[in-house]
Amino acid sequence: MERKLTRDEILDILFDSDAESSSDSDRQLSDSDEETHLPENLSACERSEVPAIPNNAGPASEGAVVEDFHPTWTSDPFSPPDMDFDNTTTGVQGSPTNPSEAECFRLFMNEQLVEQVVEETNSSHSYGPGQKKVSDPIIQTPFFSNLFSLDRFQLLLRALHFANNATANFRDPLNKIRSIFTSLMAAFGQMFIPHRDLCIDESLLLWKGRLRFRQYIPSKRNRFGIKLFMLCDGLTGYVLNVIVYTGSSTDITHTPGLGVSGSVVLTLLKPYLGRGHTLYVDNWYTSPSLLHHLLRAKTGACGTVRANRKGMPHFPNKMSSWEADFKSCEEMLAVKWHDKRDVHMLTTVHSAEMSPSGKIDHITGDEKIKPQCVLDYNKKMGAVDKVDMMDSFVGCTRKTLKWYKKLFFHFVDLAVHNVFIIYNVKHDSSLTYQKFRQNLVRQPVEEHHSPRKPSAGGRPPAYNPLRLTARHFPSEIPATVQQGKNTRRHCKVCLTTKKCPQKRQKTRFMCKPCNTALCPAECFEQYHTLANF
Repeated sequence: MERKLTRDEILDILFDSDAESSSDSDRQLSDSDEETHLPENLSACERSEVPAIPNNAGPASEGAVVEDFHPTWTSDPFSPPDMDFDNTTTGVQGSPTNPSEAECFRLFMNEQLVEQVVEETNSSHSYGPGQKKVSDPIIQTPFFSNLFSLDRFQLLLRALHFANNATANFRDPLNKIRSIFTSLMAAFGQMFIPHRDLCIDESLLLWKGRLRFRQYIPSKRNRFGIKLFMLCDGLTGYVLNVIVYTGSSTDITHTPGLGVSGSVVLTLLKPYLGRGHTLYVDNWYTSPSLLHHLLRAKTGACGTVRANRKGMPHFPNKMSSWEADFKSCEEMLAVKWHDKRDVHMLTTVHSAEMSPSGKIDHITGDEKIKPQCVLDYNKKMGAVDKVDMMDSFVGCTRKTLKWYKKLFFHFVDLAVHNVFIIYNVKHDSSLTYQKFRQNLVRQPVEEHHSPRKPSAGGRPPAYNPLRLTARHFPSEIPATVQQGKNTRRHCKVCLTTKKCPQKRQKTRFMCKPCNTALCPAECFEQYHTLANF
């Protein structure tokens, strides 16, 4: 049965695409640190507002019953409830004992995921009759030049033809990214059980092109881009789960009574509720209702909060520097702390305790003290920002014409970040992130390396080191004037091996053609038979 399209639907069909959209980002999910608005020179460029996510839209999450929470605040002491947390099974799960960098990477980017990427990519090139490729222009430029000279009937016909032939393909990249992304997130959760402390924050992937759900966050370094909600382990920085913000179609389960921010928290925390974790969030998420709901799910929480949140207590308007005021109810503690400015906090895991901050007051000479919840928040809230910082140095994303390509490679960067954490935990090493990525690139290349056949012309054959091809025999290291007969040198394999812990082992033997000191037994054999020893 046919129906008439409204003017807004026609405009959305004509102007929205998989790689471009003339609409700026939704304003419902604003940045957590401050109220964000487009500057005057950019706000005039907005075509129309994309419908925001209603606070109570959609079905409630499974088993979620959000009660009306009306706390009664007093100045009585607060004792946080005891929440048992089992830390015997935390950490990396089910990986080899001493895996290499490439073996850790295959835990996430395995054959099944690669096959899925190949299948989704190839499906973009199979079309029905009358359909064109995504990369081909659906409507030529003359259509847009004559758009406003067409009458309303012609405009409707063009829009219907455009929708029938192209809309499915335009929405396709987002669906493909979601399917691949879901598989990758499942692997993230299976390989690591988080420690007690968790944190949720936003990350912004730089994208300045036209995109329907592009966000503008002035407090972020990139300011424009694709917003990601990330859940990280507070101790290691391991990325546990990610939600890509796509406007009104964001893949979250709405919980009535908690709004969008609370629904994002519960969606990310769904596999970890009821286990005794402690969550750290900023003021965009924190509210008395959310902390009350998390406490019912045996999950503690601590975070900064906006002073005008519903259910917040009233504090004195003016406070002197380094002064704190505490209000408590049966379930949580509210704190107002004045340092350089007022800071409001809510917590269900801290008491009204002041602790040394490690800083000295230059006027009085005394050590400054802060509320314990402020100290813990500053210490455990920066995991997401650290992930962004590390990936910004060595990320593999580059400028591209398609937003979904850049988003896919950002997922690969997140996978490499998690692989780096797994490798350091398994080897108890302090390998730098840059060196780890260099090893990760080198190992698959050397593993699948095949030398080129010699030819009369062209480039020379691929590099084959002499140590793997020639004949070698151990010999004693020649004596030196300083050491005499006891001349020894450090073994090359023991000093640089990746197969076992490195050590500074000296030996009296060497390989003369290679001019390399080696232990006469296993090290000599490994050096001359293995490309990666």
